[in-house]
Amino acid sequence: MSELTADQALFLLQNVYLGPLKNESRVTRKVLEAVPADKCQHRPDPVSKSAIELVRHIAVAENRFLETVIDGVFDVNAAALPDTVKTPQEIASWYEQRFAKNYEALKKLSGEQLAKMVDFRGLFERPAVSFALLGMVHTIHHRGQLSSYLRCMG
Repeated sequence: MSELTADQALFLLQNVYLGPLKNESRVTRKVLEAVPADKCQHRPDPVSKSAIELVRHIAVAENRFLETVIDGVFDVNAAALPDTVKTPQEIASWYEQRFAKNYEALKKLSGEQLAKMVDFRGLFERPAVSFALLGMVHTIHHRGQLSSYLRCMG
């Protein structure tokens, strides 16, 4: 990917990414909280994540990607769930609160911050703003996976 100018990065965030991020977060919250607390250990296959593992992964990873944009660095330890947050409903609430905080922080970033190149685990470098889209696509993928679990759970 070629480098973005600050103006291009700001345009992408404000005119392309923010609206869909907000809309998708509403859907994500509904899917997370739809997991029945008594069926959290459901997994369609022994090698699959359990429903609660998937709920946790979705909530944490999306916020980690947003915080990558905000902080200008991919931190694998960012956005960890507190030990007190356990049920799907508690995780959905944590997700919504953390997302809202991160969403507001995103809106305040400068074009220079958004255009800063960020290393992703030594695999590739992309402008910080691109991690908003990566996070959204990642969430949509796993949300679909979790939705298929929900069908099996009744």
